[in-house]
Amino acid sequence: MSLGKAVRLALQAVAEPDKAEAMRAYMKSTLPFLGVQAVPRRAALKRVFADHPFESAPEWRRAVLSLWREAEYREERYAAIELSGYHLYRGFQTLYTVPMYEEMVVTGAWWDLVDELATHRMGALLAAYPDSMRPLMLEWAHDADLWKRRTAILCQNRFKGRTDTALLYACIEPSLSDNDFFARKAIGWALREYAKINPSEVVRYVKAKGISGLSRREALRNLPVS
Repeated sequence: MSLGKAVRLALQAVAEPDKAEAMRAYMKSTLPFLGVQAVPRRAALKRVFADHPFESAPEWRRAVLSLWREAEYREERYAAIELSGYHLYRGFQTLYTVPMYEEMVVTGAWWDLVDELATHRMGALLAAYPDSMRPLMLEWAHDADLWKRRTAILCQNRFKGRTDTALLYACIEPSLSDNDFFARKAIGWALREYAKINPSEVVRYVKAKGISGLSRREALRNLPVS
């Protein structure tokens, strides 16, 4: 049985169809949902992935993209994202994966798909290959595509004390004038994460820059400032 067929059957087995339409409406998804909640989805996919191992990075990348491109239900795209981060393939997370993640970011074009790729996949690559990834994130920060810009803004969200502040600000600033909700939300979220380790600097930055009210509220949400 192919991986794609095995994934779909496994998801169908744990689906709650009565929840599917509400999930689709919440995500404003053009793809239908099967109605699979996160916990049973992950358990089902873990079993499928264990039964369908890949010996090489190119084979794994092809499988991820096949799941992604051929998805008929949104949970199948979630499956592609989970396969892209499956623990057996950590050694495959190299610069060769960047085109795969770029395609997924651009064609995913919604927060439930993009944010996992930004914070866990592209962020991990930035940590592992800073000399190559730093200029790429700066390039993405200036891209016309909103979701590439959002990825650049969010890619350091898990870095904590390892955050490259100059890179964070350089990725934020091209989007400061963007009126889009998802750009403004990303700016606020990224600053809020950085505020967990450097709150005074985030307060200084917010006061110094003309950021939107939404970004400001998000950035300062957990800080005792007005």
